[in-house]
Amino acid sequence: MVPVLTTARLTLRGFTEADLDAFAAMQADAEVMRHLGTGQTRSRAETWQGMAGFMGQWALRGHGLWALEHQGRFIGRAGILNPEGWPAPELAYALARPAWGQGLAFEAAEAALRWARAALPQRRIVSYIRPANGASRRLAARLGGVQGEALELLGAAAECWDYPQ
Repeated sequence: MVPVLTTARLTLRGFTEADLDAFAAMQADAEVMRHLGTGQTRSRAETWQGMAGFMGQWALRGHGLWALEHQGRFIGRAGILNPEGWPAPELAYALARPAWGQGLAFEAAEAALRWARAALPQRRIVSYIRPANGASRRLAARLGGVQGEALELLGAAAECWDYPQ
């Protein structure tokens, strides 16, 4: 069961099939995807597989990514990404371009981090951020993240940002 979180402007909830069109459009946007994953856009089928994986992580690990809803519309995703082989549970967030610049990523990430600290109290929580992603680096710092080691993740340089308890 995926918990539902609410903030002043957002609902963080499990993904549903109704999210596929908006999520596929978001993941087909090269500007959105340039700092995420492999940096490549994703097809509708890949987006479907990703949604299924996010929901599967909730079932298998008890944490995962939420779909973000603002004013009744899907606008992105945020939560704790932790697939098999991942170095540590990652506070991850991504919004569709029309939702940028409104403080919604911070609002979602703050709620997800607060939930993770309560649900995973003994776990290290990090964000893996590409060095060129200034907006994400600023958001991590605003959340109290501390820039740590550099690493390679999915074939690209990344910085590990730790969120101390």
